[in-house]
Amino acid sequence: MSKGKPRVLATRHFPPDVEARLAANFDAQLNPEDRLYDGPALTKAAAGFDAIMCAAGDALNAGTIAALPDSVRMIATFSVGYEHVDVAAAAKRNIAVSNTPDVLTDATADITLLCLLGAARRAHEGATMLRTHNWVGWTPTQLMGTHVTGKRLGILGMGRIGQATADRARAFRMQIHYSNRSRLAHDLEKGAVFHANPDDMLPHCDFLSINAPMTPATAKWVNAERIAKLPKGAIVVNTARGGVVDDEALIAALKSGHLASAGLDVFDGEPRIHQGYYDLENAFLLPHMGSATVETRNAMGFKALDNLEAFLLRGQSPPDLVKAS
Repeated sequence: MSKGKPRVLATRHFPPDVEARLAANFDAQLNPEDRLYDGPALTKAAAGFDAIMCAAGDALNAGTIAALPDSVRMIATFSVGYEHVDVAAAAKRNIAVSNTPDVLTDATADITLLCLLGAARRAHEGATMLRTHNWVGWTPTQLMGTHVTGKRLGILGMGRIGQATADRARAFRMQIHYSNRSRLAHDLEKGAVFHANPDDMLPHCDFLSINAPMTPATAKWVNAERIAKLPKGAIVVNTARGGVVDDEALIAALKSGHLASAGLDVFDGEPRIHQGYYDLENAFLLPHMGSATVETRNAMGFKALDNLEAFLLRGQSPPDLVKAS
């Protein structure tokens, strides 16, 4: 590496094609063992580096950012969500922050439909029955689930992923209801029913898909009061952020039978998820794999590198600059 190249600390082990480009264009310190840095370890490791390429779950809170060495001028996160980065604290230090929007829409919408179908058709129970050698053959009443075609799907958060989820659901002739901070243009609605108050949407949801970002307004939004407004036998799907769901309330509703099932790819406090989920046969659970395709993870990494290269190599504002609210 030439001494003139900006130095970038990679906090995680990224896809091979991403690391190859990172190493080619920067004096990069990679993390092949994918060891996790806590806050103090991260601030120590960042000494002498111009930028940090991080990922969801990294401890870039206000305390960590305040303690970063003066050399750090940018944080590029390998994710769309950036709640793990205290953007306001970074702004105080004049540290630029970027994310990776617009590249994981389809992959996440695909997983949303997988969670919806997996929950509705009792896929976890069926797979467990097979893998534990307990399947004794077909019976007329075995693993009867919830029909999907023609049902009502409510979507909380009708951004790119919400709209892509709706497009997929229309192939099942589902009736789309949605709630969003603002109503979509007519051509984007495609016949979906808008509810200005999301609570008013809940009685119309045979399925409820959470596709909203994690904000103070959406924290634990799916609570006991709102679950009670869903029709008995409804199914909840969450591929957005775990913190939007009140775990205790959701688990109680799954146990009581008010909800038929749930399909979850994200969890509050992951990977240390609520222990109550593990014993629920009617919970279809995935380990936060919504963006986990080779194409999507490469696109995320390349977008993070686009931002780093613009800022560090060309002196430009990162294309996906995140601003403090």
